[in-house]
Amino acid sequence: MTEPTPLPVVVVAGLHSEARTAAVESLLRAVPGAVAVHHEPDAVEGGRMPRTVRDADGVRERGRPRMSRTCACCAVRDDLVPVLLSLAVGGAHRLAVVDLWDSIEPQAVAELIAAAPAEAVRLTGVLTAIDTDSLVPYLTCGDDLAEQNLALAPTDRRTVADTFARQLEYPPLLALTCVGAPEPADLALLGQLHATARRVPLGSTELARAALAGFDADAAAARHHPACALLPQEADEPGAATLVWHRSRPLHPGRLYAALEEITCAAVRSRGRLWLADRPDALLSWDATGGALCIEHAGPWLAALPEAAWELEPAARRVAAALDWHPAHGDRAQHLTFTAPDLDRGTLTRVLDSCLLTDAEYAAGPRAWRALSTAFDALLGAPA
Repeated sequence: MTEPTPLPVVVVAGLHSEARTAAVESLLRAVPGAVAVHHEPDAVEGGRMPRTVRDADGVRERGRPRMSRTCACCAVRDDLVPVLLSLAVGGAHRLAVVDLWDSIEPQAVAELIAAAPAEAVRLTGVLTAIDTDSLVPYLTCGDDLAEQNLALAPTDRRTVADTFARQLEYPPLLALTCVGAPEPADLALLGQLHATARRVPLGSTELARAALAGFDADAAAARHHPACALLPQEADEPGAATLVWHRSRPLHPGRLYAALEEITCAAVRSRGRLWLADRPDALLSWDATGGALCIEHAGPWLAALPEAAWELEPAARRVAAALDWHPAHGDRAQHLTFTAPDLDRGTLTRVLDSCLLTDAEYAAGPRAWRALSTAFDALLGAPA
């Protein structure tokens, strides 16, 4: 008796709802027996969220599962795996497409499906559908999702730009559409933001093959962890450029804080990790899109951990640390990338370099660095 084959699952994300819907329809037409699951967080009534299951011919099933939590994204995740498991029973379907609502980001959903019973469902692909005509407008839109009726909870403070950036940068596959031929500058910007992504035109016969090629959720998470993120590379093309700023000297917290607005607004997208002089053990993540900046703790630098603990860290983390290793500082370093259609490299580099410790400040040593400034205490808490 042969073992049942797990149901392949593809996650399709995207703020560009028309492009996302077209990608879903393309997959349904390409794979006979495929069905798509879609939740509608914007149509909740009486604590119940509409959910449809459809195939290439139309809606097969409608449901209204009760929301157990006020966060719509959490409610979708609570309902999704049981629905997929029910679709897997009997082997009637050859593919399940998870059609995510506009502002739901794919990473949490992909990791949820990857953790589901492997004998029943198998995550084979994650893709984001993008209208390249809207690429720059969305990356520069600082509106809160709530202003666009796209928030998933009353506490959802994400912006259009940062949500779109995470949808764009997480998946290994992008399905592209536009009116007419795509602009070379848009393709250059897209390529610099996510150089490793496979880009497939919507409507192409390649889309289904690429979406079913396989997906490793652990590897995808490692590519986005601040300690070992696969960041953009230095580039300069017509219509788009990327600056990689890599330094092995700590940043002065006061001067950096004073320059945050100028640095953040210099690029449509910037990412990376940084080292503040007053926080020698804290690896900090930098994530900015559309003029909105988030700086957060991302754990300790590897050099701040006992050597006996290094083997407990993921291999990708240890490799990334080795590439940045400094005889005195270990993996502590500045590694930030800035991408924009019109990037003023010279001015941005001068501003960033001016935020580093001067020779005299650096020579004073780590004990003196801790007393330089309290500028980031309100944002990050007092240094340990």
